[in-house]
Amino acid sequence: MDGKLPYEIPAEMRDFAERSVEQARKAFDGFIGAAQKAVDSAHGSAENARVNTQEATRKAISYAENNVAAAFELAQKLVKSKDLTEVMQHQSDFLKAQMATLQSQLKEMGAAAQDVATKAAESVSKATKGR
Repeated sequence: MDGKLPYEIPAEMRDFAERSVEQARKAFDGFIGAAQKAVDSAHGSAENARVNTQEATRKAISYAENNVAAAFELAQKLVKSKDLTEVMQHQSDFLKAQMATLQSQLKEMGAAAQDVATKAAESVSKATKGR
């Protein structure tokens, strides 16, 4: 022998080390599971955001189409007007109608934005509670 004493690990320390490693493995597995859930939630949230953006875009295009149609309708009425009084009446009716339409459109877009924000908050809440 070379004079060195063999190194022995007491059974209690070996058991403690094994339990520590197992606990660390479980903690890591839990962390990985939470990370995967977060990625899945982020993907779901991104998909929801994409769908909501498409819906908002479609709605905005629809509003634009309606507004342009109303403008063309006004133009036709103006062309057919017999005098300045009729022109002014058509213009006044158009402005009143467009203001009412604008208020309605803003209300709908505000409600849609609030709905999107609520859904996003719910998704974040679910994702963080799953951890």
